[in-house]
Amino acid sequence: MNGKVLVIGLGLIGGSIALAIKKEHPNAYIMGYDIHVQQAKLAKSLKVIDDFCENYDAEARDADFIVISVPVMQANEVLKHLSGITFSKPQVVITDVGSTKNSITTLAATLFPQDNVTFIGGHPMAGSHKSGVIAAKSHLFENAFYVLTPFKEDANPKEVALTKMWLAGTKANFITMSAKEHDLVAGVISHFPHVVAAGLVHQAEDMQSTNPFVSRLAAGGFRDITRIASSNPTMWKDILIHNKATILTLLDQWMEQMEVVRDHLSQDNEAFLLEYFSKAKEFRDGLPVKSKGAIPSFYDLYVDVPDYPGIISEITGILAQENISITNIRIMETREEIYGVLRLSFQSEEDRQSAEDCLRKHTMYETYIV
Repeated sequence: MNGKVLVIGLGLIGGSIALAIKKEHPNAYIMGYDIHVQQAKLAKSLKVIDDFCENYDAEARDADFIVISVPVMQANEVLKHLSGITFSKPQVVITDVGSTKNSITTLAATLFPQDNVTFIGGHPMAGSHKSGVIAAKSHLFENAFYVLTPFKEDANPKEVALTKMWLAGTKANFITMSAKEHDLVAGVISHFPHVVAAGLVHQAEDMQSTNPFVSRLAAGGFRDITRIASSNPTMWKDILIHNKATILTLLDQWMEQMEVVRDHLSQDNEAFLLEYFSKAKEFRDGLPVKSKGAIPSFYDLYVDVPDYPGIISEITGILAQENISITNIRIMETREEIYGVLRLSFQSEEDRQSAEDCLRKHTMYETYIV
């Protein structure tokens, strides 16, 4: 496709979308904007975009496709600003990448009554534990779910199709749903788990004041299951505010469920507790293993190795010979429910699988994925 694309916000997500568009549509002209000019300059030097601007008003006027890739609070302000621009193209599609959709989709319906401008909400359900345009990759969203939310689920079929064409280079799996349905689903599988993880960490911190062993022993499995509590605090504050109704409902349901567990536990109801954990295990084990979801996956491999000098360099040396990159390496201090003393982290499922095959071929060490 020919045409002009404006990407507002050149972080990991915006940069990756720009790369994917350029890969699929090499004749498209991609203009970038970021509130931090140095980030925009870096994006151009990395050839993520063709050029950058320090004010996007003029560039938006003749754009065919506009991607708003900024935090959810700022996205609404950008959308309001764009509504004051007179667009010259006969058809302009604007999309965003935020993880809450109802607020911005409803706002867009009031801001763009004109026929030549259409807003299609978007949420690419993939990411990375790295940030910034320097970490951008054209294949970041490959095989991930990419939700599109027009104002009405059955509205704007032409514009939804056009959005998919522009974003075809992401190689994502596109799903169209209503904004309200999206916010409910995202609340269950992403937003609310972040609240729970933060709550568990707060509980551990409170206990730490009376028992100093809490933080020391939390270095193992507890630290792993609460990883998402280390996410950007400002971002998650904004997400919860934007998805307030859903989160409040989920909190009520969660507290009701915990009350049921508490009542049965107080009565020593072993049959209920067994069924409770069994059903949870059954549902969790049936979830897709290789599909990308709303929370970025951790591609970790646990290696059961003996504790002797040089063991880490031995393992990393074997992987280096096969050109397998490790993003992180950690020696486990506690091993309860963790199969292996060494945890290796990788950028993708492919890298993790290659590492597992490599170590099993060259060593006697057992490897596990949990």
